[in-house]
Amino acid sequence: MIYYLVFSISYSFACVVQPGPFQVFLFSQSLTNGWRKTIPLVFAPLISDLPVILIVLVILTKVPHAVLQILQCCGGVFLLYLAYKAYKTWRTPDQSDKKDVSQPRNLFKAVIVNLLNPNPYLGWSLVMGPQLLKGWSESPVNGIVLLTGFYGSMIIYSAIMVIFFAAAGNFGPRVNRISTAISVVALVVFAVYQLWEGITAFL
Repeated sequence: MIYYLVFSISYSFACVVQPGPFQVFLFSQSLTNGWRKTIPLVFAPLISDLPVILIVLVILTKVPHAVLQILQCCGGVFLLYLAYKAYKTWRTPDQSDKKDVSQPRNLFKAVIVNLLNPNPYLGWSLVMGPQLLKGWSESPVNGIVLLTGFYGSMIIYSAIMVIFFAAAGNFGPRVNRISTAISVVALVVFAVYQLWEGITAFL
């Protein structure tokens, strides 16, 4: 049991600190809305990963690998949309009344970002899936410990990251605009990367 707990905590840390679409989205939302309104978004993987787990463990092994490429392309398009929204925030930094502070809408966006991100699918099919099946076959407690440790520590790590990101917006309007511009560039870069990876896989 201790092995699965240590593994889940360590692996979740590696997932959180590795730059990806979801991390960039949290970065952008932290700068725009502050850490208090962004913290609830760290729970998005609890919603988005459930179908990912089911797909990986039940369906993904039986469907063409092209499914991942399709998801990757869709994710790239969605990230471009988020980059455009962040760009509008950068263009009008003083219009605080237009900030996107709707919690249900932002949570929905966070879930979509994670659903269209191929990393959870790859992580579950290559790492977490085999570990979960192995642990559960030994004892259901091992499987529960693995899931609880992974998502519990992921939420904690992500919350710390959100607070750290939001702190960058407290050093004045100029620094906040620079940070927002960085988030726009990062979103575009990840969007182009996902589109490139998905399209080249087909070609």
